[in-house]
Amino acid sequence: MSILLVEDDRELAHGLRSSLAQSDYRTEVVFDGQSAIAACRQDSYDLVILDLGLPDMDGLEVLRRLRKTGLRAPVLILTARFDLDDRVSGLDAGGDDYLAKPFALPELEARIRALLRRGAPLESQVQFCDVVFEPTDKHASVHGKDLTLTAAEASVLGLLLRRPGRVVSKSQFVDELYDHADEKNPAMIEVFVSRLRRKLADAESQVSIRALRGLGYRLEAPQHE
Repeated sequence: MSILLVEDDRELAHGLRSSLAQSDYRTEVVFDGQSAIAACRQDSYDLVILDLGLPDMDGLEVLRRLRKTGLRAPVLILTARFDLDDRVSGLDAGGDDYLAKPFALPELEARIRALLRRGAPLESQVQFCDVVFEPTDKHASVHGKDLTLTAAEASVLGLLLRRPGRVVSKSQFVDELYDHADEKNPAMIEVFVSRLRRKLADAESQVSIRALRGLGYRLEAPQHE
């Protein structure tokens, strides 16, 4: 996922870019409004994080210009302005969410995930070996037979199918399944994977889920090993 971060506090901006990189977000940083407008003309982003207190123009004006020029990506307003009127103005100008400084990084990342899910285009059917998965309704089948997955099991399978043959860490599963820090339970990932393995075996699928100690899990099939 590609993010444009518009933040004039250079120390904060570089720190956020490093933190978001740990979650596999590619983040480009600009420090003023004109640079933000130019960046959006030259490239497309999945999300824009916008500070309002910019040195060359007010962030709300930047937001209005971006929307007027056709920006469709969700915009998360990140600012020290926390009054109700400021929040209302930000949302009315075209913002999709509003987070006041100071903020906790886990909350920022949860809001990013929520906005990216909300703005993501509908995914098409995914097939890996004999497993067919419909992302829109979380339906999975093997040889035409329904796997009857729970919501959590479907989310685990969906994440593995987006990275076939690649390792998916426990932290990536946790981020996929839980939006809020107080809900996160990494131990449950093993339970969901175990159930998913059993259902794949019962359906006589050739697909297997391999555990790599200390790394995570990988979806495999004979022709991909």
